[in-house]
Amino acid sequence: MSPTTGANIWPTFRYRDAKAAIAFLQNAFGFEVVAEYTNADDPRRVDHAELRWPEGGGVMLGSTRDDGGVMTKTGVATGSVYIATDQVEALYHRAIAAGATEVMGLTEQDYGSRDFSVTDPEGVLWSFGTYRGADDGQA
Repeated sequence: MSPTTGANIWPTFRYRDAKAAIAFLQNAFGFEVVAEYTNADDPRRVDHAELRWPEGGGVMLGSTRDDGGVMTKTGVATGSVYIATDQVEALYHRAIAAGATEVMGLTEQDYGSRDFSVTDPEGVLWSFGTYRGADDGQA
């Protein structure tokens, strides 16, 4: 099997105001919009957007809608995401300045990670830290 390139995991969200969420994610965390498709009948509705994380990977999102799809049953922007980065302190200050709500301030974890957690305006929990997963199956 040949190795794949690009992100293989894409957290996905539906927001009541997807356009505002996109602006917040750009401003607070530095995500870059690589695709945004609005609805032809309602240009305020985002049918699909992809935002790239500058250090690799990304998220997908769109406006809430009752279209019978699997995300219709899950409600609106709930859930959480953990993103590994070496820029924890700078991102924390950027997020707070952009209006993120602090859940856990900058914290040194007993397993060696420096983390923080905030929520976006619609309640999604965003956590950032230096922990990049277990190495070779060892914590």
